[in-house]
Formats: sequence, structure tokens, C-alpha cells
Amino acid sequence: MWNSTDNAFARSTSFRKEGEDEEALRWAALERLPTYRRARRGIFKNLSGDKREVDVADLGTQEHRILLERLADALDDDPETFFQLMRNRFDAVDLEFPKIEVRFQHLTIETFVHIGSRALPTISNFICNMSEALLRQMRILRRKRSKLTIISDISGIIRPSRLTLLLGPPSSGKTTLLLALAGRLGPGLQISGNITYNGHGLNEFVPQRTSAYVIQQDWHVAEMTVRETLQFAGRCQGV
Repeated sequence: MWNSTDNAFARSTSFRKEGEDEEALRWAALERLPTYRRARRGIFKNLSGDKREVDVADLGTQEHRILLERLADALDDDPETFFQLMRNRFDAVDLEFPKIEVRFQHLTIETFVHIGSRALPTISNFICNMSEALLRQMRILRRKRSKLTIISDISGIIRPSRLTLLLGPPSSGKTTLLLALAGRLGPGLQISGNITYNGHGLNEFVPQRTSAYVIQQDWHVAEMTVRETLQFAGRCQGV
């Protein structure tokens, strides 16, 4: 139930104790809806206290504002409680959290590099690299570069609802593998093999909206002080 005192999405835990039979009947009706409709419907309580069953997509501007304010209030009070209430909302309509299984088969990632002094990050090499790239696009230059295999024919499965630890020495391809699984490889890398999410290839959906890749470096907001940065990090972790 969406109300101003408890939370925005979770079903009230005390309605049975208080004998609110009407609300119980409404939730029972929601539990019988198909899965897609269950995920989009709920009981909305407006400022005057009236409750009605609504579709989230059909909420008006004023109702959206009220809903967002209640979400922000719930998150400021206790993030852990907020996510627990979200879980209660799923349980109230008998809806399971979606699970994703990632599989990769015969995955190989290669690139072309310069070796020796030609690979040093100097100004002359940078100018040569840019010139060669331009000539190569115009198909004037066909100079061969050395092929570097970063990942060679690996296969594996990442099971849903499990924590997977990836270990390896430096420069063994750990970051490249994670970028490939998240669909974030750069254009200079050649990839072969199959990567699927629940049996669907990366070309069938937008993997960047399904998975998230967190880089090794910590990027901070330049306008925030050290104290504000630590406070923000703590709030994100529920501290």
C-alpha cells in the first residue's frame, strides 16, 4: 500500500490485525491477476486518505509527485527497511524476483597491437597511430599488426542468486571478460563465441540495462567534500 507514514510500495503488515477486510479483499484480487498485471498494479492512498486500486503507468502528475516524495522519505529514513518493504510488496502479490543466468561458450577475444618501441606512448607513435588508422579506413594501408589473444576459447556459467569470485594474475583478462559479459567491450576488440542471458544473445536486448559493471577506480564528484563523499558512500551501504 502506498501511504505517507509507512512506505510507497509495500503492503501494510497490520491490516489483518486491524480488521480492514476491504483492503484484504483488494489484495486478494490482485494476487489472482496475471504476473504482468500484478507487477504494475497496487493500492494508492491519496492525501485525503482515500484508497483505490491503480495502474502505475496511469498515475497522474500529482500522484507521481506524491509517490516520489514517499519513496524519498522511505529511503532517507532507512534504506535497508525500504528494500525490505519492496520485497514485501513482491511477496504481497506472490511475485518472484527475476533471476538471470549468464552463459558464455567458446569465448575468444583478440586485438591487434604494436610491439617493441612502436608500442611506447610517445608523441611520434601517437601521430603514426592516428595516421595509420586513417589510411587503414581508406584502405590505402594494409600494414599488418601483431595479433594479441586476450581470452582464448573459454566457457562457463554464472548461476543466478550466487556470488561468483573471479581470480587470476594481473593482465590475465579478468577485466576484459567482465566487460564482455556486460556488453561493454571497446570497438578495437574482436570477439567470437556466444554470450547469453537466460538463453538470449546480446543482440536480442540491451545488456547495459540488465547488468552493471563497476570499474576498479573510484570516481568522486568534484563538487563534494571528503566528508560529503564518505557520508554519501555510507548511506549507499545503509550505514
